[in-house]
Amino acid sequence: MSALKRRLDAIPVIYLILACLTLGLAPFTPEPHVWDKLRMLAGGTLTRPIDIFDLALHGLPWLLLALRQIPSRPARG
Repeated sequence: MSALKRRLDAIPVIYLILACLTLGLAPFTPEPHVWDKLRMLAGGTLTRPIDIFDLALHGLPWLLLALRQIPSRPARG
């Protein structure tokens, strides 16, 4: 996991924020796509493969931003 965390820490936070605001929220009207997919997931209607792919695609920037905020542990020595 530390190699993944190092790679994630190499991505500037501003890039992740921009990805969340563009891909993560697109399309903006009538509501963000990721919000619709999360409602479908909570309601148990997220069953079609295209909907699952949409949730993964639009949710990935948010997931990466959340993982980026987890502090790294110092190395044990």
